[in-house]
Amino acid sequence: MRGSRPYPRGVNSDFKRVSEAKYVLLTTFRKDGTPVATPLWAAPDGDKILMWTVTDSYKVKRIRRNPSVTVAACDARGNPKGEPVAAVAEILDAPGTDHARDAIARRYGILGWITMKGSLLRRGKTGTIGLAITAA
Repeated sequence: MRGSRPYPRGVNSDFKRVSEAKYVLLTTFRKDGTPVATPLWAAPDGDKILMWTVTDSYKVKRIRRNPSVTVAACDARGNPKGEPVAAVAEILDAPGTDHARDAIARRYGILGWITMKGSLLRRGKTGTIGLAITAA
């Protein structure tokens, strides 16, 4: 229907579409402004997108320095399927990381559950960290 809102009032519809994608391309920025894109699993959580990654990864280091990121729907290889959306990343604490793991495991079914459990066995609880992405 022309003129109707596909999502509730106040929700950034482009960000919402990205949050519903199977893979999300998270782009962080180096000190010199060079973009670095990484495809990740993601799970929508209200007005946020939850992601999960290795604690000592460079993307986490870049987010600590500059939380401005972009997100876009992509395929498993990181090929974008739409325009990037400006966003802000937050590194989660331990309970937030547990919530992100649970959300991703639920979203990706048995494969997500096996991946989360395997990661916990391999790296322990502190070896991975959750990210919460919100629209800018």
